[in-house]
Amino acid sequence: YFLSSVINIWFDSSSTVARTVTIVLLLFAFLQNVAAKKRQHSIVASNAAVATDHGQCSKIGMNVLRQGGNAMDASVAVALCLGVVNPGSSGLGGGSFAVVKMASGEETAYDFREVAPLRATEDMYGGNLELKKKGPLSVGVPGEVAGLFTAWKQLGKLPWKQLVYPAEKLAAEGYMISKYLYMQMNATRDDILADKGGLSELFASNGELKKPGTIVRNPKLAFTLKQIAEHGPKVFYNGTVGVNLVNDIQKLGGIVTLKDLNSYKVKVKKPLSNDILGYRLLGMPPPSSGGPSMVLILNILSQYGIPKGVAGPLGVHRLVEALKHAFAVRMNLGDPDFVDVTKVVSDMLSPKFAQELKKKINDDKTFDPKYYGRKWNEIHDHGTSHFSIIDKERNVVAMTTTVNGYFGATKLSPSTGIVLNNQMDDFSIPMKPQPDVPPPAPANFIRPGKRPLSSMSPTIVLKDGKVKAAVGASGGLYIIPGATQVFLNHFFLNMDPLSSVMAPRIFHQLIPNRISYEDWKTVYDDHFELPKETRDVLEKKGHVLTPIADGAISQLIVVESGGNSNGTSRLVAVSDPRKGGFPSGY
Repeated sequence: YFLSSVINIWFDSSSTVARTVTIVLLLFAFLQNVAAKKRQHSIVASNAAVATDHGQCSKIGMNVLRQGGNAMDASVAVALCLGVVNPGSSGLGGGSFAVVKMASGEETAYDFREVAPLRATEDMYGGNLELKKKGPLSVGVPGEVAGLFTAWKQLGKLPWKQLVYPAEKLAAEGYMISKYLYMQMNATRDDILADKGGLSELFASNGELKKPGTIVRNPKLAFTLKQIAEHGPKVFYNGTVGVNLVNDIQKLGGIVTLKDLNSYKVKVKKPLSNDILGYRLLGMPPPSSGGPSMVLILNILSQYGIPKGVAGPLGVHRLVEALKHAFAVRMNLGDPDFVDVTKVVSDMLSPKFAQELKKKINDDKTFDPKYYGRKWNEIHDHGTSHFSIIDKERNVVAMTTTVNGYFGATKLSPSTGIVLNNQMDDFSIPMKPQPDVPPPAPANFIRPGKRPLSSMSPTIVLKDGKVKAAVGASGGLYIIPGATQVFLNHFFLNMDPLSSVMAPRIFHQLIPNRISYEDWKTVYDDHFELPKETRDVLEKKGHVLTPIADGAISQLIVVESGGNSNGTSRLVAVSDPRKGGFPSGY
């Protein structure tokens, strides 16, 4: 319509002015089209960069950096922003893992994952997986506010209130429902509509879901953020916000108490640190299985030689086999405060252990799960949001934050505006024995105050003591293979950062014994598909392949040495187009 109107103007008018206007309009339309085609999922920056799965939050993080804040300051603002605009993935009602490397040399892992309530028991669900998966009994004690504040207190520079304000403003003034958020809403439609006075209040109107592009305001969440800005975490864990939150959870039938909130503790640890082919990886220790699993997979694959040994269909087969071995071992992990995982972690980080597993890999065929020594059934964690930040001083934060499934427990606290997590679903529970199904993992059974096992894998990459990258992914069980493949693509296969993220991915979690491969058109019209020739080779080796319209979402920032004209390093930041995010930098 636009183009035909322009053509009519051109032929109906002989005036120079009309022709000039027409040319300008055509040029404007052309440039608009080019901009739409070339979405800025990858940027180059000289000073600092923020890669998140929502462009608005990337900009907020960059503004904090421009105001003199460091990567940790920006992380607080970004995490809170994501909880407002992507409430289906993360928020104040959830928890996070963060790996941090400061320019001063300090390396820290922050564990502010949710914990089981004090009234929780191993058999509280009576084998009912649905109660564990969603609803009030699936809610764990949230850690996000405590964790962000603890990390900021130790490493941040700007005033706390200044970092909370952008998220408060967004919640009060409103944000647009993105295509990805709408997809999450659609997937949980019945649960949203059933949550009267909660999620339905925000995301439905007249019994129907609100459409993409609709402005959503959450005044209760804005007020909660305002209180947190003024009073810090004490108002959440031992004040009016906490009291209201607990009352709402208990009215729904949950078991979280004010004592649970009072008792919550952030764990500040040393990150896992491992050398692989000249790179040093900083990862998250247990209860994350992501850090140890990534190291084990990369230690196995590095023995084949790079890039040739991990390239092509044979490289994909070897990756799948390494994944199967890693997933067999990882279910022996659990919360180290409750289970001794020293030997398991030591094995997973050991090059010698990786050598033994590599010997079991056959380049011509795959095997059933028993061959890999599987003892326990897998848990199926979900969702999450990952972001990476590198600032001007080269302080780095890789953080993965979550409420677990889409909209967590699919319940919203009406008095606080907070989406409740369903993190209890990440625990294993006793089940009746079933033929051909391994038993649940005792290391991950519920105990009061225990953290459930996680796949979250925030990772920082160093070389010769200097930062080379920050990477991670969201997507539950897809996180470990997703983050590993982005690392492999860039550091082993020498792909540029954008191609490393854009490349189609495969996933395998041992049980079920099949490869899930990307074959989907995302809500942003990008198509990702594993090539047919690769699939054919894998099938000949005995793999069962299943296409999925889903996968991990990765945010990557790479430091390129001497990338600028003056010889200094530059940053290349990529936000995964699968979720429609955009990076920001300056």
